[in-house]
Amino acid sequence: MFLKCNRRLKDGKEHRYWSIVESRRCAGGQVVQRPVLYLGEINDSQRESWCRTLEAFDPQRDRTLPLAIFAADRPLPEHAAGFGVQVHLDRMELHRPRQWGACWLATQLYEQLGLDGFWAGRLPDSREGTCWRDILQTLVCYRLIDPGSEWRLHRLWFEQSAMGDLLGRDYALVEKNALYRTLDKLLEHKPALFSHLQERWRDLFGAKFDVLLYDLTSTYFESVPPDNEQDKRRFGYSRDQRPDCVQVVIALIVTPEGFPLAYEVMPGNTADKTTLKEFLQKIETQYGKAQRIWVMDRGIPTEAVLQQMRQSDPPVFYLVGTPKGRLSQLEAQLLKLDWQAVRPGVDVKLLPQPQELYVLARSRDRVNKERAMRQRQLTALCKRLAQLRQMTLTPRQLLLKLGEARGRYRAAWRLLDMQLPASESPKAATFSFRLNRDKLRAVRRREGRYLLRTNLCGRDPAELWQFYIRLTEIEAAFKNLKDDLALRPIYHQLEHRVQAHLFVAFIAYCLHVTLRARLRPLAGGLTPRAVLDKFAAMQMLDVHFPTTDGRTLILTRYTQPQTDQNLLLDRLGLTLPAQPPPRITAAGQRLR
Repeated sequence: MFLKCNRRLKDGKEHRYWSIVESRRCAGGQVVQRPVLYLGEINDSQRESWCRTLEAFDPQRDRTLPLAIFAADRPLPEHAAGFGVQVHLDRMELHRPRQWGACWLATQLYEQLGLDGFWAGRLPDSREGTCWRDILQTLVCYRLIDPGSEWRLHRLWFEQSAMGDLLGRDYALVEKNALYRTLDKLLEHKPALFSHLQERWRDLFGAKFDVLLYDLTSTYFESVPPDNEQDKRRFGYSRDQRPDCVQVVIALIVTPEGFPLAYEVMPGNTADKTTLKEFLQKIETQYGKAQRIWVMDRGIPTEAVLQQMRQSDPPVFYLVGTPKGRLSQLEAQLLKLDWQAVRPGVDVKLLPQPQELYVLARSRDRVNKERAMRQRQLTALCKRLAQLRQMTLTPRQLLLKLGEARGRYRAAWRLLDMQLPASESPKAATFSFRLNRDKLRAVRRREGRYLLRTNLCGRDPAELWQFYIRLTEIEAAFKNLKDDLALRPIYHQLEHRVQAHLFVAFIAYCLHVTLRARLRPLAGGLTPRAVLDKFAAMQMLDVHFPTTDGRTLILTRYTQPQTDQNLLLDRLGLTLPAQPPPRITAAGQRLR
């Protein structure tokens, strides 16, 4: 990198504009210069009328002063005495490169959701001057941009980011104990935040809350099981395939557009079917009674809860998947009905029942997908079984390998009839298998079909089907929380800090959803993570210019956005802030 001067004559005066550029060697030996930092204009006129000044912070006087900057190769004009500073342009240095763009974008999303104002009245500064709300904002932006532990934030990430510059804070903001103590102050404000978010989703995106998607997931801990029986970290059914670890269950409610409305942390041994009744009461208590439609997967509601929803005043509507056994019970009645097309590639059968309606849906795309998945698994299983038949194995060895194959290809295994060897035979074991075509035909009849039940008896079947397939939004929410926002590993040992950790991740997910909602009308395939990575390429640097009087002029500048970043800024309606004001050190002061 080097300093480049662009000269321009205007009204008989010479203007010099300075930039830091880098040279890039391209194909054919061509060298192209890319501007990295624009530093602006350096005074080059002897005329007082054109003397350009700027405000710089002087730590020696503890206040801002007007300064006029001149190159050291020109004499200082008489009219600039007292506020003119000559700098050695040829001794320019770059210090402290740090990530700026993604941090700035995260703070913009934080402000768009009104979270700065929400927390201002709820997290006042401590008597020692600790700004809890700025610490929380740093935790949330860190979780969105580059998630990790609080210790990593304290030890490494804060110094490599521009969060301190954006918030006007120094390293004391991420003092280790202050990070943990901030978590202790959050949980009591969770209901108020849910109400605040509902208003912001409505104001920003016109969100509606008459249809709610409800589902559960779990997250596990590698820590030792707690001794306290009231602790929520318990062994239970693990959706992460880690039954050996304690866990908590997370219940989440989102709209069909993906806007999160509320969540709850439950003990790890909580059964899905026991959660709905309590959650219905919480939503009615916080948001009042309304004719909402609850969309859920099978296994969540019980018959007693569904009966209660039908008999409540006003009634609570539901659309829920059913276990496969229910389809077997109703198969004879459904076979007599005709398919109705609700949209290209999707057909339904409607089976009215007292106070309910059963909807059998068939999606051709889903049929093709499930058929291809089954075919791949069946082919792989048969290939593995053929390999085992070529091996010389004892009965015990063969059974172990067959058990391994069964665990890997469970769905395909059910379609085969196996003739296994006697385990007590001392000879080399042999076995045979063949495809059970009756089972295959039964499976093919149900591929791409799912049975729904609802008390919305007068609604359009196409609308009901559309409601149900939006459950993919809540599955995507869980995936983003666990993968993109790195919900785990969780290092906290205190239960309330575990819950506060999940609370911070929830707020970060709200920023993620806000950015996704902004991007959706612009480009459906553009993800929030891709945009954050684009902006993360924008760095902030400190440009140091030694002065002729032994001081150092420091220009803190973020790098100029490139074409793709400018395009995103324009489409998102965002405007970059002004470059930070310069600083000038006292004579002999050591730079840190």
